[in-house]
Amino acid sequence: MRQHQRPKSTVPPKTRRTTSPPASAVHDDARPLKILMVASEMVPFVKAGGLGDIIGSLSGDLKRLGHDVRVVIPRYSSLAVQGRPVKMVFPSMGVWMGGICEWCSVQSIETDADVPVYLIEHHLFFSREGIYHDQSMQDYLDNPRRFAFLSRAALQLCLDTGFAPDIVHANDWQTALTPAYLKVWHWNSSTLGGTASVLTVHNLAYQGVYGRDNWPYIGLGDQNFTEDKFESYDRINLLKGGIHFADTVNTVSPTYARETTTPQGGFGLAPYLNNKGENYSGILNGVDYGIWSPENDALIAKRYSPAALKGKADCKRALQNEFLLRDEPNVAVIGAVGRLVHQKGFELIARCIENVLETMDVQFVVLGTGESWLENYFGELPKRYPGRAGSFIGFNNRLAHIIEAGSDFFLMPSMNEPCGLNQMYSLRYGTLPIVRATGGLDDTVANYDEATCTGSGFKFWEPSPRALYYTVGWAISTYYDRKHHMARLIANAMSQDFSWKRSAQEYVKLYRKAIDNKKVYDGKHR
Repeated sequence: MRQHQRPKSTVPPKTRRTTSPPASAVHDDARPLKILMVASEMVPFVKAGGLGDIIGSLSGDLKRLGHDVRVVIPRYSSLAVQGRPVKMVFPSMGVWMGGICEWCSVQSIETDADVPVYLIEHHLFFSREGIYHDQSMQDYLDNPRRFAFLSRAALQLCLDTGFAPDIVHANDWQTALTPAYLKVWHWNSSTLGGTASVLTVHNLAYQGVYGRDNWPYIGLGDQNFTEDKFESYDRINLLKGGIHFADTVNTVSPTYARETTTPQGGFGLAPYLNNKGENYSGILNGVDYGIWSPENDALIAKRYSPAALKGKADCKRALQNEFLLRDEPNVAVIGAVGRLVHQKGFELIARCIENVLETMDVQFVVLGTGESWLENYFGELPKRYPGRAGSFIGFNNRLAHIIEAGSDFFLMPSMNEPCGLNQMYSLRYGTLPIVRATGGLDDTVANYDEATCTGSGFKFWEPSPRALYYTVGWAISTYYDRKHHMARLIANAMSQDFSWKRSAQEYVKLYRKAIDNKKVYDGKHR
């Protein structure tokens, strides 16, 4: 059911402004689109994970394709403006939530690609130390209210500026309410009534499940707190509801899309993803080669390219010096960067890396932060293997680049991986990935074939320390015993192109499909 009545009252007069219908009323595959992206993070302003990289890169490439792209994110207290001028859009904007009107300010800033980014400033919700959780990694209890407000504020901004997007692109559970608000609150708006929605699931394991007591504030009515929409065991599941209401849903690699429609990989949402039918798909993430490429990386010791690889040896020496490893240019170096959590496979690494160090002639470096026991384990590893193991507990962007450029192999044995970016960075740097064949890792790394000397890395399937150990051994034996194969694999890896331009074009196709779906939906419900 739809909530046909706009709540009365404390909504400021400007929220009732209307404009002409969006241009999507006339279908034209060549017409530039008006796109509003709503997200909880965006590089270069604020980042907690890969989502920030994706929003920063995709928005720029969509802009370069000629589309009118605008992004809405919170103005966290930790947000860095990177020396860019910040303009005030609205010193005070009213946002109607369930039963109350919240007030915020809106500022704007532009990216290097000239994408306008609107910053929603609400001190109670966003001026705190963490983005999603506190220092002890505990979710903020008011997260459903914080991000419900962000979703509503993004749409209110459209109303108040007169911007009628063809598409609202929501991302993960934090903004999954946006498609629902479009259909429940704004179905008859002359500004937003024709706007279609896309929801991208970046990691299905995180669904935004919170207590039912937050539902009145969200303001979607009891008729939408049902098993097929937002209700899950008498709690709110924000991602589940967003999947129901979005005109199209996608995730970040084709293999992950298939995996998530199975009971084993669906994290409880497989039936609802299957219900979307052809309106659920996978689009592989891309890489910003302006940042992650050895030809122009200012953070590494020496730039290099496929045609001039000498610089990689200099990068290896710099890596060994940085992590107090022995200066041994002919010893294989394995690197790992990521969140030190079970999902990323670091438990597998912890259960086999000492066996690797004791039986193979290798060096190992790791960079990351996460679960305390893994931080403690890897933090102590250099003391047990001085000169052969190095670690940095925390996140350091410079060190991440140094590891990518200086390592011979990159270890990424994820238990599940929607897409992954580090393996694609590694390919560009000629650092051969050792990965578990799941999700985007399976899509982006071609397994080494000794008979044909083809491939770009080393894959295994069984999620066990034993499988990881033997795959590392396979890679190390190739390094020492088949050097001509190593050279060929490095050339294969560096020739791969995972730039965002191709992925951005796929998103444009998805947007146009969502627009068509919205027209069908409107025809049935109006």
